[in-house]
Amino acid sequence: MILNYCLNNSHLLLPQACLLCGAASDRALLCAACNAALPRLPCVRCATCALPLPDGSLCGACLSHPPRYDSTTAVFAYAFPVDALIQRFKYGGSLAIAPLLSGVLGSAVAEPADLIIPMPLSPQRVRERGFNQALEIARGVGRMTGIPVVAGVCRKIVETRPQATLPWKERTKNIRGAFVCDADLSGKRVAVIDDVMTSGATVNELARNLRRAGAAHISAWVVARTLPR
Repeated sequence: MILNYCLNNSHLLLPQACLLCGAASDRALLCAACNAALPRLPCVRCATCALPLPDGSLCGACLSHPPRYDSTTAVFAYAFPVDALIQRFKYGGSLAIAPLLSGVLGSAVAEPADLIIPMPLSPQRVRERGFNQALEIARGVGRMTGIPVVAGVCRKIVETRPQATLPWKERTKNIRGAFVCDADLSGKRVAVIDDVMTSGATVNELARNLRRAGAAHISAWVVARTLPR
């Protein structure tokens, strides 16, 4: 897997400085040392939620309480320095990082989908940030895979507290009823794209609405997965 894959970025024809350490990185967004240090997830992981496993195909939580989504593709553990990259992109407005994240996620995707839905943000959050980070990643993945990206079929209608500020046990309650889906997705295989999956509560709530709209199969495609402490 080559993390420094980029999509139609003509500025990469010029010498670059590594986005993490500032060292010369030729035409790549990361230098070789920083690229090698990225915390990739192990190959053996839960097929549904992507948490690492010692063996088997499903974790205990997904066996006892199956989520509403069917599978998860995740590339990294949400740990340094991936967390620094995502935070710089998400909160610092560094949109140049989007092609890097979408490139590595698009390269990891191995299952089919009829359409891609980026995780919706509330209008207030979009105004604060100026963009939806999931949509920026989804656009790149859509270009790589040829899968249509549809951003308007699902909306976040409730301004919830940021999930990252809450304990895991409170996140399901916080996000409940936050989304609506206006489209007829009968029989469709849907991929939901987001930057990070932590408890899975947000994608699970969106998947609940996608099921009601008729989706036959729902995948979560995320750049990074937060691991339990």
